[in-house]
Amino acid sequence: MKLQIAVDIADTAKTLEIGRSVHDIVDIFEVGTPVLLKEGMAPVRALKKTWPDLTVLADSKIVDGGALECEDVCQAGADILTVLAMSDDETIREVVEVAHRYGRSVLADLICVRDITGRARELTALGVDYVCVHTGVDMQKRGRTPLLDLTELVQAIEPSRAAVAGGISMKTLPQYLSLQPGIIIAGCALYGAPDVRAAALEMKGAIRSWI
Repeated sequence: MKLQIAVDIADTAKTLEIGRSVHDIVDIFEVGTPVLLKEGMAPVRALKKTWPDLTVLADSKIVDGGALECEDVCQAGADILTVLAMSDDETIREVVEVAHRYGRSVLADLICVRDITGRARELTALGVDYVCVHTGVDMQKRGRTPLLDLTELVQAIEPSRAAVAGGISMKTLPQYLSLQPGIIIAGCALYGAPDVRAAALEMKGAIRSWI
C-alpha cells in the first residue's frame, strides 16, 4: 500500500515547502485541483524539477477534451493524472492512450458515480491504471466516508489498483488498511498538521506496520 499526500490549499511556494517536508516519506505527492486551478501546472513542474524521482500526481479531473488536456498535464511532468469516471468512454480512451504514450499512469475518480462495481470494471477494461473512491469535502460535512465504497471497489477490481480518498486520518486509517487498497490518500490530516513531516512519518509507519 502506498501513501499519497493530497495538497489542496496552497500555492507553488507552499507546495514546495510541503514537498521539502515529505518528499522522502510519501510515495505520491498530489497537486490538488484547487492548486491547479489557481497556479496551473507550475507546482507540478516545480516539484519535478526539485525532486525528479518524486512521483507527482496532478489532480486534473479531466472530463472532456481528453487528448489535449492529457497532453498538457503529461508535458508538465506529472507521473499520474486523473480523469473523472463519469466522463464519456471516448474521453477516457483518449486520456489513457496519450498518458501511456508518455509513460504516465491514469487514475479515474469515481466521485458521484453510483454503480461503483460496474463502472470500475469498465474503467479497468478501458486501460485505466487506478480507480479511486472519493468522498468529497461537501459530503464529508454530512458525515459520509468512503469506507463502504472502498469495500465495494476492492471486491470489483484488483485491490492493488484501488485508491481511496476522503477525510482519512490516523483515527480512521485502520479501517481502510484492513481492505488493503493500493493507494491511501490523505489530505488535511497531513498537510494541515502542526508538524507535516511528523504526521506523514506516523501515517507511513502505520501503513508499513500493517503490511
